Amino acid sequence: MDEHLTDHALLGIAGLDDVLEGGFAKGRLFLLEGSPGTGKTTIGLQFLLAGRDAGERVLYVTMSETEAELRATAASHGWSLDGVEIFELVPPENLLDEAQQQSLLYSSDLELGETTGRIFEAYERVVPDRMVLDSLSEIRLLAQSSLRYRRQILTLKHYFARNDATVLMLDDLSSELTDRTVHSIAHGVIRLEELSPDYGAERRRLRVLKYRARQFRGGYHDFVIRKGGVTVFPRLVAGHRDSDTYARDRLASASPELDALLGGGIERGSSVLVLGPAGTGKSLLTLTFISGAIERGERAGLFVFDEELGLLYQRALGVGIDLRRMVDDGQLIIEQVDAAQMTPGEFSARVRQHVEAGVRTVVIDSLNGYQAAMPEEQALVLHIHELLQFLNRRAVTTFLTVAQHGLVGDMKAPVDVTYLADTVVLLRYFEAAGRVRRAISVVKKRASAHEDTIREYRIGTHGFQLGQPLTQFQGVLRGVPTISSVDAESRLFPDRP
Repeated sequence: MDEHLTDHALLGIAGLDDVLEGGFAKGRLFLLEGSPGTGKTTIGLQFLLAGRDAGERVLYVTMSETEAELRATAASHGWSLDGVEIFELVPPENLLDEAQQQSLLYSSDLELGETTGRIFEAYERVVPDRMVLDSLSEIRLLAQSSLRYRRQILTLKHYFARNDATVLMLDDLSSELTDRTVHSIAHGVIRLEELSPDYGAERRRLRVLKYRARQFRGGYHDFVIRKGGVTVFPRLVAGHRDSDTYARDRLASASPELDALLGGGIERGSSVLVLGPAGTGKSLLTLTFISGAIERGERAGLFVFDEELGLLYQRALGVGIDLRRMVDDGQLIIEQVDAAQMTPGEFSARVRQHVEAGVRTVVIDSLNGYQAAMPEEQALVLHIHELLQFLNRRAVTTFLTVAQHGLVGDMKAPVDVTYLADTVVLLRYFEAAGRVRRAISVVKKRASAHEDTIREYRIGTHGFQLGQPLTQFQGVLRGVPTISSVDAESRLFPDRP
């Protein structure tokens, strides 16, 4: 075990332990704050269960919930609270049995000092290594003034510190938001937030506001509450892995003509952005590169935001690509992403999980769906930037698609990320000889030279087929070209009937 972790108490939440660089420092007092429903109790229980499983004594002191409610919460996650000591302080009229009065406290009828004394009694009876105090709002109401409240929290802090206990205090933020009394006293502060988008499930995130003498991963981190507890998705940080440790060899697709247009293929560890209006074949183009990766013996990952998998399988099979066989053989991982349910943090975590399991080609189809999961455009660009940097430094070749608005003429993308990509491939409709046709061009490639021509392409049973350069046309990318040669029609596809 890492030496610095021996003096830290892991929370049992892998993502949060990662954010905190090893959990809580032992023998210190921490504050977990958030409005009701953000997951404070669940995190508190996971913290104690991790201690119990490590052979430590643990205590949960509750002033806002009954023991029955706590056990019901644990049962909903499939947990047993055996080995977790629970001390509840609830109104005496709820339990009139005098035999149980030692565990009861109606806070509004007793002085603050007696409340603190009861907490100390419970502590001395158990002598826990870990303790959760839920919640500070009850103590704040008894204190009635900021000065008295601060003195009481200091009293609790020094008492627990003398006994070398790691204490997690919960606060439901029921007082004024400007009250930061405990922030200056606690060794570390974590805030939980819940956001309600106009459509879709609620979004939860957390941020470490403070952690004395300890590095931590700053910023907001998405998390979810599901059966089994809280799962935190740390904000993706690309790190500083040396990208020169792998060869940036060129990787071929399943189309020799397409590789020629790209100057020999796509460099390993680079990113490719495929732009075009709806229906131009952006998804099928990326499948061509997936086929090439699998033919090389690599594993690929496809994250689909916009299309049902059944239809995707059918369309791919129509161009000679059997996605089901690739999935069944373990060569391809396909995930359907619901933008209304999945947060960007969880999406990045899934991509990272598959990359660490050996995936070397990643396709994200499309950024339009990704943007729907995170409407703030600037935040989307930052997420994509960090994700591409992470994948690049791990020798992963990434393909992203963006559906542009419109069919012909001026095209507009919902978000401009062309400057982030190493290669940009442009797909267009154009009209010629009474037909709607498709054209492809490479408008940017950082790593090597490429063709600067514009070629027509067809999508058939053999996949992408590229024709000769459209040298007899002008204005193809505008959608309504002019013909500058009488034999232009015959030069598009000589074999066209």
